[in-house]
Amino acid sequence: MSDLLGRAIQKARRLPEAEQNVIAAIILEELEDEAHWKQAFSKSQDALAKLSAEAMEEE
Repeated sequence: MSDLLGRAIQKARRLPEAEQNVIAAIILEELEDEAHWKQAFSKSQDALAKLSAEAMEEE
């Protein structure tokens, strides 16, 4: 765990449970969103590579 994340978790532990849950939900949502974008970008890279190869064949 990074030092920054460790410090953030230490501070979050001092908060009331309801606030901890809000922070946890935000973090989880951000991580899921990041995974979604990585997957979408990965798929678009494959499509772009295919289109590029097709364009090169036409020349």
